Amino acid sequence: MKVLLTNDDGITASGLHAFRRALLAIPGIELAVIAPDSNRSAIGRGITTRDPLYVEEVEFGDGTRGFATDGTPVDCVRFATLGLLDFTPELIVSGINHGANLGDDITYSGTVAAAFEGVILDIPAIAVSQQAVRGQMGWHFGGELDFEAGARFAAGLVQHFEEIPLPRGTLLNVNVPAGEIGGVRVCSLGKRIYRDRLELKDEADGRKRYRIYGDDPSYVDEDGTDFEAIAEGCIAVTPVHFDLTDRAGMDELGAYDLDSLVGAGGKTEGDASTTAPSR
Repeated sequence: MKVLLTNDDGITASGLHAFRRALLAIPGIELAVIAPDSNRSAIGRGITTRDPLYVEEVEFGDGTRGFATDGTPVDCVRFATLGLLDFTPELIVSGINHGANLGDDITYSGTVAAAFEGVILDIPAIAVSQQAVRGQMGWHFGGELDFEAGARFAAGLVQHFEEIPLPRGTLLNVNVPAGEIGGVRVCSLGKRIYRDRLELKDEADGRKRYRIYGDDPSYVDEDGTDFEAIAEGCIAVTPVHFDLTDRAGMDELGAYDLDSLVGAGGKTEGDASTTAPSR
């Protein structure tokens, strides 16, 4: 199987290399690595459109090499599918992220964004993230993480990927708890509670500098979610797809007479005036 490994923490990140080593140990895997040259956490599905992108080949110290770019995680996937590699990936793997990506966090995550780009391009994908500290349900901002258990599990997913029942256009979002693993649960995305606030840090040169994102988010305690699984020491595996259409909302909206609004903007009741077409 031809596999692309990428991440959002950067080409030197410990999580990426733990995953890389585990993947290299699987017979029959042809592995390529393309990752940002520095941290791109929380960049989401950002892409680089206005400037050319630098790419540098990097030696990993064990006889293997990869590519570092000043682009985003999504750019890395595009590089792989547009000809930078000698092959087109058959599977995209992204991670292992330094810190969990649970619930609503996946909409910000560059790790998950790279996996989303895979399924958009009709390439199956797995995003893998590691909880920093057992019991901690927020993000990770430093310190050492143990990626070995997560890397073994994720590599097992890759090794047996063709046996796993996964609908087309669906990615697997995997979160690994810190400490001893108490099992694996297939679960839904939970609901994050963000505790952001506007905090003035300093003023200089007529400009004000604010902090707006808090470091200690919480979550809604619900059964069957990825938050519950991680809180109870289990690996959380969530199938995610990119269909954002609200099907029930379509039926409800379709019952409203939207045709009556064509040309109605700015008119008051009884206004019979018309606007002549421009010539």
